[in-house]
Amino acid sequence: MIAALRNLRKNPHFIFVRLPYILSFLCIAAGVTWLLLLPLDDYSRKTYISENALLPGQVHAYFSGSEQHIFRGYKKEIEGLLGNHGGEEVQGEQSDERTPVISDKIQSILKAAGLKVATQGYEYTSSGITHQGENIYGIIQAPRGDATEAIVLVAAWKTIDGELNLNGVSLALTLARYFKRWSLWSKDIIIVFPPDSKSGTQAWVDAYHDMQPPTVQPLPLKSGALQGGLVIEYPFDHRFEYLHIVYDGVNGQLPNLDLFNTAVSIAGGQMGIGTRLQEMWEHNGSYEKRLQTMLRGMVKQGFGYAAGAHSSFMPYHIDAITLQTKGNGWQDEMALGRTVEGLCRSLNNLLEHLHQSFFFYLLMQTHRFVSIGTYLPSAMLIAGNFTIMAIALWLRTGYYKGPDAVESTTVPGGQKASEKAQLVSKDQAAVTIVQEPAGKVAERQLALPLTLVIGLHLLGLIPLYIFNNLSHDSYTLATYISMAVNAILPLTLSFLLSQDSSPQQPHLIKSLSLLLLGLFLSTLATLNFSLALIIGLLCAPLSFVHRFTAETNPIIRYTLSILGLVALNILSPPVVLLAGCVYFGASVETVLTEAAFGWNVWGMWTQVVVWCVWWPAWVVGGALVGGSLF
Repeated sequence: MIAALRNLRKNPHFIFVRLPYILSFLCIAAGVTWLLLLPLDDYSRKTYISENALLPGQVHAYFSGSEQHIFRGYKKEIEGLLGNHGGEEVQGEQSDERTPVISDKIQSILKAAGLKVATQGYEYTSSGITHQGENIYGIIQAPRGDATEAIVLVAAWKTIDGELNLNGVSLALTLARYFKRWSLWSKDIIIVFPPDSKSGTQAWVDAYHDMQPPTVQPLPLKSGALQGGLVIEYPFDHRFEYLHIVYDGVNGQLPNLDLFNTAVSIAGGQMGIGTRLQEMWEHNGSYEKRLQTMLRGMVKQGFGYAAGAHSSFMPYHIDAITLQTKGNGWQDEMALGRTVEGLCRSLNNLLEHLHQSFFFYLLMQTHRFVSIGTYLPSAMLIAGNFTIMAIALWLRTGYYKGPDAVESTTVPGGQKASEKAQLVSKDQAAVTIVQEPAGKVAERQLALPLTLVIGLHLLGLIPLYIFNNLSHDSYTLATYISMAVNAILPLTLSFLLSQDSSPQQPHLIKSLSLLLLGLFLSTLATLNFSLALIIGLLCAPLSFVHRFTAETNPIIRYTLSILGLVALNILSPPVVLLAGCVYFGASVETVLTEAAFGWNVWGMWTQVVVWCVWWPAWVVGGALVGGSLF
């Protein structure tokens, strides 16, 4: 065994050609296996609250009794103004003449409760669609505070799914009146009523931090630093069964785990309301359910889009979650109100910003999670396979058998002899001479590989700009055009590269491309683990594709090259987009319109990873495989 390992170590073909492929495959397999082990009890942990000052569920909630009559009164007043259309046209992207009436009514209710009230107009344009509206907000000044810290309570007119949030708005108005009467607050409470959950909250948060674009008005009233945010979504009239806690933020950002745990503790422990996450309505704690919950969370985190109005707070390091009512049970608006009161009371107890718990985690269920130290090796292993292959190719390009190299032999005693030497054993019989390939360091020609790899990464800026600035009705056509371009571009590059007879150039191009890919994904894994893992798995075949030499049988060479090109085209960004749209039942126009909105309004940079990291590496892989055809 030891002798065999020594022989392998002295075999350059195994070290430079076969071993990197074995190591890369093992890294990918280990990364996927590591991910699948996470839902097990040995790798995940029970959730706990690190910040003792929160004291969730330690106070009695008094929101009940006569407050329910106030809630019904506000709801009836607003319904009278909405008319028979259910308010679908009152607040939203296209406002009508009834919008000022609703706005004036909300302001009058807040002023009557003793709040300072202000409004803010905004307008965004993305994919040829104009998003405009007016935010209404009021500030409850803390009797025991100095206006240096604040808590935000948001009730958008439309939920993230586009439903009218009438009960949520009415409940927020009732809570505003209720909170104003209490003298225990040490932090200001800001109650915001945006027209929708997509653009309104973003405009308000940007303006609160003086980062708004010219089309968004500044805020006339402000308070202190925002310590946390809660979003209420109650879009139906009947009672609910449980609360769905939405916590995903833009670009995979997550709120402090203490905030999520506090919501679960208050809703489930104090109020007796069941909690759900990641749309897992039935969860029995089994391995399959945990894995499904984790993968759903990873998909949402990888996409990087805003999961609700709370997502707009994440880029400013403000922890926020959305409470959605789901099901048909016996819990009413008073139970939701007491839950919100308990959360606000806990946030009011904070002496400093949430920081002790985790900001990077994967939730398996409401009471079980995995921290970054446990799940990060999965993405790092997959990203590391590209670096291993890149280093191996770099070493391989520096070694070749020179024409003037002197071949040597190795005898059992370890002595070296020239090819002309006579080796005789103890019985004077000739023994077999083992030949070692002689070689020397070759000079690498980096001009072409560097120009091609850097040029492709810069070329990715063109589709990045096009897909974020087209009109929404042109996205489907643009997707099919990009598929055609992706089918032609690698073949064109393959033909141009085939004019260079140097066998070193394909290896250098692949080495530099994979080196950048591994570097980008390793860095991205610390910021958005899920996106790095998804892109890494989609790019995994690029470590194993290569250009067949002319000595290969032509039939085998052409067959494998064509099959390789077909397989790579299936894994191209536009085709993966179409497959995802079919799987999730969404149209290409809708998905790309939301992606462009995320880029223009939310600051989402998933498209940068797709077009400036994934796509250039994919083109290089296609060019190498296509080179075998010429």
